[in-house]
Amino acid sequence: MPLRIELKPGERVIIGDCAIRNGPRRSAFLVETGHKVLRESEIVRESEADTPAKQICVALQRAYLLDDPFDAETQFMDLANAVMRAAPSSKPFIAAIYEKLVAGDHYRALKAARDLVAHEGRLLALAEAERPLPA
Repeated sequence: MPLRIELKPGERVIIGDCAIRNGPRRSAFLVETGHKVLRESEIVRESEADTPAKQICVALQRAYLLDDPFDAETQFMDLANAVMRAAPSSKPFIAAIYEKLVAGDHYRALKAARDLVAHEGRLLALAEAERPLPA
């Protein structure tokens, strides 16, 4: 079944190892073969990966897009272990990601990482709220 992709003006999409940027008008097209696709809204750039959960997303993106995901999966494991040590409440989120990786479903693992990023955001907001004000 083809995948229909609609792009806003200037929006990017990665199909396989090709990055495409839309022109000045909205457009739509169909991907009729089973290539790996990431829309701009799903992409976390390395320069934006300023938290451990976002760094996990970058590793998972590479695992999804690369033909040989071994190194990216190893990086995910290292980051995931560090996150679970620092924030034990993240274990269920990481377990859900890991389950999808083991099943070979890198795209769903990447989507599950969004829940980890949201959880991390809540933890950071709580930590910020509890931080004492400077005197």
